[in-house]
Amino acid sequence: MPALPDQCQLSSSQPRSTPCEGVANSNINPSRRNGKRATASQSTPNFRRHRLSDSITFLKEFLRHPTRVGAIAPSSPGLVRAMVESFDWQTVRNVVEFGPGTGVFTEAVAKSLHPEAKFVAIEQGADMVQTTRQRCPDVNVIHGSATDLNSICEAAGIGQIDAVVCGLPWASFPESLQTEIMDVMLDRMADGATFATFAYWQGVILPAGLRFSKRLKRSFSEVGRSNTVWRNLPPAFVYRCKK
Repeated sequence: MPALPDQCQLSSSQPRSTPCEGVANSNINPSRRNGKRATASQSTPNFRRHRLSDSITFLKEFLRHPTRVGAIAPSSPGLVRAMVESFDWQTVRNVVEFGPGTGVFTEAVAKSLHPEAKFVAIEQGADMVQTTRQRCPDVNVIHGSATDLNSICEAAGIGQIDAVVCGLPWASFPESLQTEIMDVMLDRMADGATFATFAYWQGVILPAGLRFSKRLKRSFSEVGRSNTVWRNLPPAFVYRCKK
């Protein structure tokens, strides 16, 4: 696989030499439509239309299930852009999203997908499932758990996965749940598949956050990260991993 630069490289099984994702000359291309590179405005949905209702939904879900949601506000346009730019949408055909929340990643992914791609989003929160379905009526949004990935993929006609978009709060999960989700996901991912998930800076130093970072290094041949999105609440970055 191509390389990440020293400042972005977290783990690698082989020497590499090209720039990391999220900077110029990235080996993982930004989203494309009809063979043309998408601009930032094309990749990023119109957040203002949903911002208030999204925030209310997130806050209510956080108060009900703080460890399952892990955030009090939806992801910012900058974080969505950093996530979407982690994938080469010209090549991926089987895409899964864990934890779509109110659908901000889901909407951007749906706009970036190749016409032949299959896409399923898996969400545990019933209110968030409803919100995402309303926001993205053409997306297959499943009310379920990431641990049920195999049965969900089989029902959706998805074989091996090329791309995993993840909004799960890993730093809030116990080790047993981290392991269960990662194991089922890795078994389903094709060689060379991309996994992208975001992390809040304050969670990185927590025991669960440190454990998750180490798990990524053990599980993937290449692990890098985007620049910090300071305008997100709270500030966050995207882990970008290659199997």
